[in-house]
Amino acid sequence: MTHAMQKGSNIPVTAAAVRAVLRWTGGPEVPDVDASALLVGPDGRVRSDEDFVFYNQPRHPSGAVWRLGKKQVGEGITDAVQADLRAVPSVVDRVLVVASAEDVPFQQVRDLRILLYDATAAGASEPLAFFDVRPETGAETALICGELYRRGDGWKFRALGEGYSNGLVGLATDHGISVDENAAEEASGAAAAAAAGATDEQTALMGPPATPVRPVPQQAAPV
Repeated sequence: MTHAMQKGSNIPVTAAAVRAVLRWTGGPEVPDVDASALLVGPDGRVRSDEDFVFYNQPRHPSGAVWRLGKKQVGEGITDAVQADLRAVPSVVDRVLVVASAEDVPFQQVRDLRILLYDATAAGASEPLAFFDVRPETGAETALICGELYRRGDGWKFRALGEGYSNGLVGLATDHGISVDENAAEEASGAAAAAAAGATDEQTALMGPPATPVRPVPQQAAPV
């Protein structure tokens, strides 16, 4: 059974590993969207920049969380993060699943949805749940779409849709990561130029570029 979730609702997660997929409809005026994850403690903050899984740091050192990259099927585009819940460090209380755009408001992103799958299921399986993410103001350039969080000895998933108008930099800073804003601005411009010249074949399946084009976090103070 697939759960159609509303903002703030939650479901139990019994799967040992899950895949969180962001899906949206592409188009000429639609910005590129990236999936990332933050592994935070009970205080809502990371222990270090290694707890930020994103384009330039696609796998957590524990091996518990990693990015799968983009795919395009028809007009739909996906980017995904996978988590082995058995391997998540015990000090991590929540895994935040984040969507960000390159300084372009999410009001220009069509049909944004997060889908949660059992990553251990064989073949094509139905999602465990989905949530249609709708920005509250439309000016947001980063969104926490949902979170996996511990409950007792197990895990649950909550639909969130919490937005940040100051983008991935603002979201990361709020959770204990120090980001070089000058580097972020340069990366944003480089990414926009690259996106303008991308072909349909390139967007079908994209991995991290040889030259980083995303904000690079720096070591946060211990929390």
